[in-house]
Amino acid sequence: MLSRSLVFSLCAVVISLPTSAQNPPAPAGLATLGIVAGFPDQQVTGVAVSRRGRIFVNFPDWSDNHTISVAEIVNGKPQPYPDEEWNQPGTPNNHFVCVQSVYVDESDSLWVLDPAAPKMKSIVKGGPKLVKIDLVKNKVVQTIPFGEKIAPEKSYLNDVRVDVKTQTAFITDSGLGAIVVVDLTTGKARRLLAGDHATQAEKDFKLHVMGREVIGENGKPPQINSDGLALDRLNGFLYFHALTAGTLYRVKMADLRDPRLTKSELSAKVEKVLETPPPDGMAMSPNGKLYLTDIQHGAVVLFDPEAKKIAPVITDGRLSWPDSLAWGPDGSLYVTTSQIQNMPRFNGGKSMRSTPYHLFKITGALAASPL
Repeated sequence: MLSRSLVFSLCAVVISLPTSAQNPPAPAGLATLGIVAGFPDQQVTGVAVSRRGRIFVNFPDWSDNHTISVAEIVNGKPQPYPDEEWNQPGTPNNHFVCVQSVYVDESDSLWVLDPAAPKMKSIVKGGPKLVKIDLVKNKVVQTIPFGEKIAPEKSYLNDVRVDVKTQTAFITDSGLGAIVVVDLTTGKARRLLAGDHATQAEKDFKLHVMGREVIGENGKPPQINSDGLALDRLNGFLYFHALTAGTLYRVKMADLRDPRLTKSELSAKVEKVLETPPPDGMAMSPNGKLYLTDIQHGAVVLFDPEAKKIAPVITDGRLSWPDSLAWGPDGSLYVTTSQIQNMPRFNGGKSMRSTPYHLFKITGALAASPL
């Protein structure tokens, strides 16, 4: 297992690019960072890319400036998706309330996860849901609602991955800490590993972003539970990680789908992988290497399960809270910057964000090699 100091020293060797440059050059062989889109007033978290290269993002309802939830990037600008109606206020079961993440599965369908908790506070009744959108018809074709047993008060459904082969969705709850497993054929969901040490924030963990400690509204370090996750289809694992924690875990997807396992039996099957920088988003490459954002250092790193090592991909001052990752069809890696550390709730009620929020694309040997 790697120590945190070794992980951070690995990250430190990557070249830091000037924050003022749009697409700064880098030495041959190194990954480079280019701007795809900027969002002056909309805080972006999730990103998903289709097989044809269509790019989708989402904007959670975290501020008074919120006007759109899910968008397709067209000519560098966000266009409401799948239409204006879904992005307007309305009945919570068939309108977006507070979308946290988007994901394109292997069948090239777009999934939208809506925890329905504006401002990260009370859940809007009837709002938590998983929505499937047909990218050919550009229409919603399935909506799976989550009641209070799956999305209880103080939960915050955060990220989603879909295994098309078994028709299963896996969702993290960063509010209370759990993994939600959804049978997409029946729409039935189970809440697993709730309160388990693997899905919980580490009690004494202190989050530092660019050298500054993040402090919540209560004057204490935030406790953010299970957040990023990724599917390892080659070996059948689901990787997951609490945000305010330094430990990466994995568990067989087959075990999560097995209703016969008791709570303690499932917990015993969870494997501790290694220590990593705290990530928000994760993405598995087709060759089995796991890419993670490093929110503390404005970086992206990769984990090689065979070598059991962390390696740097890129560090850049513009990666202000690198949030979500998604592969493009050309082997590029997309990453959003949500600037969560600059939100009023972590700065005594004052917004410290810089304009705009960004969607970037990582290209180069390290980023392109997995595909």
